[in-house]
Amino acid sequence: MSDRIAAIDCGTNSIRLLIADVVREGDTPKLTDVHREMRIVRLGQGVDATGALAPEAIERTRVALHDYVDLMIEAGVTRVRMTATSATRDASNREDFFSMTGVELGRAVEGAYAEVITGDEEARLSFAGAVGELSSEAGPFVVVDLGGGSTEVVLGDSDGVRSAYSADIGCVRITERCLHGNPPTREEVASARFFASERLAQAFGVVPVERAHTWVGVAGTMTTLAAVALDLPEYDSERVHLTRLSLTDLRKVCDRLIAMDHDERAALGPMHPGRVDVIGGGAVIAEVLADELARRAGIAELIVSEHDILDGIALSIA
Repeated sequence: MSDRIAAIDCGTNSIRLLIADVVREGDTPKLTDVHREMRIVRLGQGVDATGALAPEAIERTRVALHDYVDLMIEAGVTRVRMTATSATRDASNREDFFSMTGVELGRAVEGAYAEVITGDEEARLSFAGAVGELSSEAGPFVVVDLGGGSTEVVLGDSDGVRSAYSADIGCVRITERCLHGNPPTREEVASARFFASERLAQAFGVVPVERAHTWVGVAGTMTTLAAVALDLPEYDSERVHLTRLSLTDLRKVCDRLIAMDHDERAALGPMHPGRVDVIGGGAVIAEVLADELARRAGIAELIVSEHDILDGIALSIA
């Protein structure tokens, strides 16, 4: 037998929906996609500087969530879990956001509400979603969820998560703080790399990544880097999923994106319009990660997965 559930991941840059059927085979739940969708709403606009969610950012998120709830009602969803991450954790006015989400989600499932999850929970959900299709023999895995406001670094194996840390850095945060030029200046890029190295050093001080055999990258920055590296004419999630990039090729695509101006990035076929102005910041973080994982663990390639925290959220209620 199966039932239909929904997962919503509301991050700093995007809000994403997964509607899935849960099929139980023994004790193991399996997900079959019914609908996936992503919208850029930039909920974290200015949070790093002001400490509050901008009213217009909350409204953009409400519009997207309203449409998602309509889809959930039409699909006959019986259970939903919505999580909010870095931007909402940091916001002084987060109750305005939760009041809005309670009204919208309640239209689909009575009593449903959004919840702020800790960085540790975010990391564990990302890991669960990311490694489900990979052979356990490739472990231990280091899974990196490079988001808009935070980056989760998780070490685990077939028995689950061993260590995790949520670093206070993401593509939106680093762009707003360091990368103002179009394209950014050499000094801005150097400042961004220092900032990324400093914040990620805190993660590497907690998570023993030297034990990892395989690096898995998830979320929009990583999937966009893979799509650009593959030179896709338009974004294709099936082509991107489980792409393997040598660290040499990863650094090449990162350097290329960092050096581009806004119009050059926007002209790339697989580039989502909402990622144009922050992909350079994400590329800086990805390069620092590549350098550190090569040095600390001898890792030579990145596997990019389309399955991430969204799948982990769905599995958590399956």
